[in-house]
Amino acid sequence: MTADPGPDDADVEVGFDFDEVDFVTSDSHFGHVRISELARRPFDTVDEMDAELIRRWNETVPPDATVLHLGDLALGPIAESIARTTALNGRRLLVPGNHDRVSAATQTQRAIERFRPMYEEAGWTVLPELLHGTRRGRILLASHYPYRGDTQPEGRLVGHRPVDRGLPLIHGHIHAHDHGPDGHQFHVGVDAFDLHPVPFEVIDAWLEGL
Repeated sequence: MTADPGPDDADVEVGFDFDEVDFVTSDSHFGHVRISELARRPFDTVDEMDAELIRRWNETVPPDATVLHLGDLALGPIAESIARTTALNGRRLLVPGNHDRVSAATQTQRAIERFRPMYEEAGWTVLPELLHGTRRGRILLASHYPYRGDTQPEGRLVGHRPVDRGLPLIHGHIHAHDHGPDGHQFHVGVDAFDLHPVPFEVIDAWLEGL
C-alpha cells in the first residue's frame, strides 16, 4: 500500500487476523449532538440516541465476542462520550476515523498520545488506520475510509484512503443508509444496519460472492 497515495507505513497493520472478529461496525458517533439530524437518525436527544446505540449493540453482541469498530466512535465532550462506551459488550477494537481523537489523519502525535489512554481505559484497543489481513484464507482490508464515496460531493481526506487494487474492503465514513456492498467495498456503518453491529457472517457471504 505504499506506491500510491494512502496511509503511511506506520498506520498500516499487515497480517491482521480477521478470523478473530465476530462483528464489525462503524460511525456510532456517541455524544454527537447533530448526528441525528445529519444522518437522519430517529432521536430527539443525544442521550436517547446513545442509550439506544448501547441497547442495540448489547442485544446483538455477546459479552465474549470481538467487535471491530471502523472509526468515528464518539464526539462531543470526549471524556464523557468515550466513558459511555464502557457499557458495550465484547472485546472492542478501534480503527480510528477522522473524528476520533486518536486518528493519524486528523490529530497530532501529541494529541494521540494524550487521548489514547482515555480510549484504552474505556476498553478499546486502538489499531492502525488500515488493516490488511485475511478472513478464512481470503485477503481483506479494513479502514474507516472507502475507496470512493463520501457524505459530501467532494471526498475528504483522500490521502488517507486505501488504494483500490481490486481487494475487498470493509469501511465506514459515508453514513449511507444503503446496505453494504458496492463493488469491492462494503459499508458497515450503523446507519446502514439499523444501528446494530454487523455479524461477520454477512461479510463472509459477500466475500464468497465476489
